[in-house]
Amino acid sequence: MDIFRTKSVEQSIRDTEDPEHQLRKRLTATDLTVFGIGVIVGTGIFVLTGQVAKEVAGPAVALSFVVAGIVCGLAALCYAEFASTIPVAGSAYTFAFATLGEFPAWVIGWDLTLELALAAAVVAVGWSGYFASMLASIGIHLPASLAGENPVVNVPAILIVLLLTVILVIGIKVSSRVNLILVITKITVVLLVIVAGLFFVKGANYTPFIPEAVSTPRVEGLKAPLIQVLFGVTPVAFGVMGIFSAAAIVFFAFIGFDIVATAAEETIHPQRDVPRGILGSLAICTALYVAVSLVVVGMQRYDRLSTSAPLSDAFISVGYGWLATIISVGAIAGLTTVVLVLLLGQTRVLFAMCRDGLLPRPLAKVHPRYGTPARLTIIIGVVTMALAGFVSFGELAELVNIGTLFAFVVVSIGVVILRRTRPDLPRAFRAPLVPVLPALSVLACLYLMLNLPVQTWLRFLVWMAIGVVIYFLYGYRHSRTVRARVKSGG
Repeated sequence: MDIFRTKSVEQSIRDTEDPEHQLRKRLTATDLTVFGIGVIVGTGIFVLTGQVAKEVAGPAVALSFVVAGIVCGLAALCYAEFASTIPVAGSAYTFAFATLGEFPAWVIGWDLTLELALAAAVVAVGWSGYFASMLASIGIHLPASLAGENPVVNVPAILIVLLLTVILVIGIKVSSRVNLILVITKITVVLLVIVAGLFFVKGANYTPFIPEAVSTPRVEGLKAPLIQVLFGVTPVAFGVMGIFSAAAIVFFAFIGFDIVATAAEETIHPQRDVPRGILGSLAICTALYVAVSLVVVGMQRYDRLSTSAPLSDAFISVGYGWLATIISVGAIAGLTTVVLVLLLGQTRVLFAMCRDGLLPRPLAKVHPRYGTPARLTIIIGVVTMALAGFVSFGELAELVNIGTLFAFVVVSIGVVILRRTRPDLPRAFRAPLVPVLPALSVLACLYLMLNLPVQTWLRFLVWMAIGVVIYFLYGYRHSRTVRARVKSGG
C-alpha cells in the first residue's frame, strides 16, 4: 500500500479551483492578523494566567509565557514559509501531504481535529464562567447545575457555540467583521488591565519570583510531567522545572497563529499576507501576555489568585469591583473570538481532508449562496456543543497542547523536506537558517511535550490509534490520490 504517496503542490492548488469545493477569496493581511489576535488573546490571559501561577510557576509564569512564545516563534517561521508556498486550506495537514505523504497527512489532520475541536470546547467552557460571573455582578445568578464550577449541562457554553456556528455558516467576511469588533473590545480591556493594574502592583508579591520547588498532589502519579518520570526525578511544582512545566501548559494560550494558515485559500494575496498575519499576531500577543501576567501576580499574591477568573478577581481584591465587571465583558468578547476562529480552523482542516476523499467528500461541498463548507461547519458545531456542554475544562487543555506541539514538529520537519525535494517552488517568504531553525523548533516542541503529564500522553496515543484505524477502514479506500493512481495504472 502506497500510503506515503505525496500530493503535488500543483495538484493541491488545482483542487482549489473545483467549483463545488471552491472557497471565496475575501481576506486581507489585516483580516488575518485580527484572526490571529482573536484566537490567541483569550484563554491564556483571562483564565490560564491565574491557574498556572497559583499551581505551577508562581510569579515566574511570565517567564513561562516567554518560553512558550519562543517555541511558537520558531514554528511560526516554518508555518509562514509553507503558507506562502502552498496557499491551500488545511494548514499542517496540507503541508504534510505535500512532503511526507498521505498517511502522515491523515495523522496530522486527525491530530489537528484533536487540537481545534477540543480547544473550542475548552474555551467555550471558560467563556461560560466569565459570562456567569458578569451576570452575577449585576444581580443575576445562574443555577450551579447550568453554569457553575461543575454543571450538569453547561448551557451558556452550548449557546455560544451555536451562535458562532451560525455566523460561520453565513460567510467568512461576516465572521471576520464580527471578529474585528470583538478583538478591538478585548484589546482595549487588556490594555486597561495593564495600565490600571500598575497602580496596585506591590513589590512584595513578586517575592519569591521563582518559588521553591515542592511536591504537590497536582504532579503526582499519572499527573507528573513525563520528563520527570523518565529521568526518575521527584515530580515537583514551582522552581525552575515549574517554569517549563508551566510553559507546556500556557502553550495552550498561543495556539491559533497556525489557524491563520488554514485561511490561506480564502486570502486575496496569500503569499504576501499569510506570513504577515502569522508573525504579526504572534508578536503582538506575546508582548500582551507577558505584560498582563506580570501585572496580575504583582496585584495579588500568586497563591491567592483565582483559577477561574483571575483578572477580574484580582481587581475585586483591591476594591475595584466595577473594573472587574469591565474585565468580564472584555473576557467574554475575547473568548468569543477564540471559539469563533478555532471553529473556523477546524472546518477548514476537515474541508481539505474531505476534498481529498480521506473523509466523505460530499461534506466538503461549498454552500452555493454563502461560499462556506456549511455541512462541515454544522457538524463540527454540534460536536463542539456536546463537548462544551458535558466535559470539564481541566481534562482537555493539556490534551490540546500535545496535539498542537505534534503538529508543529511535523511542519518544522516538512519545511526542510520541501526545500530539498522542490527547491524550484516560488517562496514569497523563506524561513531563515534552514535547517538549523526547524531543528531547533522540533527540539523545543519535543521538550515541551515531555513536560506534559503522563496521562496526557496516554490519552493522546489512544486518540491517534483510533485515527489510524479509521484511516485504514475508510480513508485509504476512498482516497482520491489512490484512486487517481489506480486509474492511471500506477
